[in-house]
Amino acid sequence: MTPVERLKQRAESTAPPLGASDGHDADQAAAKTPPWARRDWLRGVLAVGATALGHRAWAQNENVRGIVVAQVVDMSPNQQDVSRDFLTGSRAAWLDINARGGVQGKPVQHLVLETDGTPAQLQTAWKSVHQQTQCVALTGCVGHSAAQTLAKLQSATETTNPLPMVAPWLHQAAQGSSDTVFDVFADLRAQVTHALKSLASMGVTELGVAYAAGQDPTASQAAVRQAAQEQNVKVQNFSTAAQLAQPIVLFVGGTPELHAFLEQLRLPAGRQCYVIALADVNLQVLAQMGNLPKRVSIIATQSVPLVTAGMPIVRAYREALARLYDEPPSPQGLAGFIAARYTAEALLHVSSPLTRANFLATLQQRKPLNIGGWSVSYQDKKRLIPFVTQSMLSADGRIVG
Repeated sequence: MTPVERLKQRAESTAPPLGASDGHDADQAAAKTPPWARRDWLRGVLAVGATALGHRAWAQNENVRGIVVAQVVDMSPNQQDVSRDFLTGSRAAWLDINARGGVQGKPVQHLVLETDGTPAQLQTAWKSVHQQTQCVALTGCVGHSAAQTLAKLQSATETTNPLPMVAPWLHQAAQGSSDTVFDVFADLRAQVTHALKSLASMGVTELGVAYAAGQDPTASQAAVRQAAQEQNVKVQNFSTAAQLAQPIVLFVGGTPELHAFLEQLRLPAGRQCYVIALADVNLQVLAQMGNLPKRVSIIATQSVPLVTAGMPIVRAYREALARLYDEPPSPQGLAGFIAARYTAEALLHVSSPLTRANFLATLQQRKPLNIGGWSVSYQDKKRLIPFVTQSMLSADGRIVG
């Protein structure tokens, strides 16, 4: 069974309800759906295009009087483990927000447009959202390639009523991006810098670097090279696990690609190996996929707090998830929760009337916000000190941190 097939099997057996629809309806159904029935929600995800989903969602909400936000999600097989948890976290947050009275006394309609991640479907979804004047924001768009494509559309397309794109799962800023994209999570370079800084502090001066197969590593290589120069760490690129010579390796890619890489890994007798992964790797999913080599520990660099942390935003996520979904907490789910909560907090600062233009103007001020202990601040339109932390899947299968 391939890594992608393992991911699909895991998603079908454990997924919460997913469907491109009015988020309120989907979330209410999610809370009421028993765990054994939830796998049925996912079976039609990849077969339905963004166009049909978008038209159906908008048609159901033509007379909405509350606040409307939209979330575009890449549910392609290689992104599914990240996007599924991220979307679950966002849905939990919007449900919780509405249960507490909404935003400025108004309910929030959370519309989800699921795509297969192709440029054609992403462009269709993006156009569909922009054409709906009642929608005030794109929020929490995920996975990373989809978010980057959407960010490029934001900068390349002229519109008289631009739509803000808030808290996307964006690892690399689009070239020449317009002042309509408001990223809050640590990008690839910040993640790599944190990982290399931690290694350098322990005396590590050299490590190997591997990139996910089938992807263009050019942009990632530049970020790794810059971070390595800053931390005075020597890196050696290699293309297959069989070429691995160093006991420590940085892997740039997602969960299925990392699993495939680890399956090829052959260690000399008695040798220990540490693999440093980035925020697109879900350690829980990796452990569930099984067949991991012995004597290998995976350290995941994350752009959100540890899911066991005592910060108010983390506690709120765990409590909402336990109340609404039959799901364990994950860093990607927490990121989705934070994306929604950040959007809601920013909406609270909009002067009346709460329109798309007024929300964009408020966001462009880039005022610092604290979301339950997780803060975002800017200087010269650039995010300051993005949050990064790490957790580990030990060689004996325990998740630490």
